[in-house]
Amino acid sequence: MNIEQIHEYCLSKAEVTESFPFNDTALVFKVAGKMFAILDLSEDQRGLTLKCNPELAVQLRAQYPEVTAAYHMNKTYWNGVDIQGNLSDEQIREWVDHSYDEVVITLPKNKRFLLRGDQIS
Repeated sequence: MNIEQIHEYCLSKAEVTESFPFNDTALVFKVAGKMFAILDLSEDQRGLTLKCNPELAVQLRAQYPEVTAAYHMNKTYWNGVDIQGNLSDEQIREWVDHSYDEVVITLPKNKRFLLRGDQIS
C-alpha cells in the first residue's frame, strides 16, 4: 500500500479523525480521541506506526523484517512498519484493523457500541 491508500483506509474506519500534533510529517489517526496509527509522510521514511497486542508485536517483529519496535513510542505496544518493504496490502490492512480494534476495546462500553455495535451489558 502506498501512503494515499493507507490514508484512505484509516479514514474509512468509524469515527476516525486525523491531525498533525507532533510535526508536519507525522499524520496521526485517532478513534474517540485515542491514537491508533501514525503515518510518516516524510520523503526519507514512509513508515506506519501501529498499536499492537504485546505478544503479537514481538511475533511480528521476529517474522517480518519490515516490522520493528516503534521509534519514540512504547515499544511494548507499538510497532513501526516499513511500507516500502515486501508486505502485502492485505497484511497492512489487517494490522491497521488490529491497531484500531486494540484502541476500541479499551473504550467505555457505550462508545464501543456506537463504533462496532457491541452488546452493552
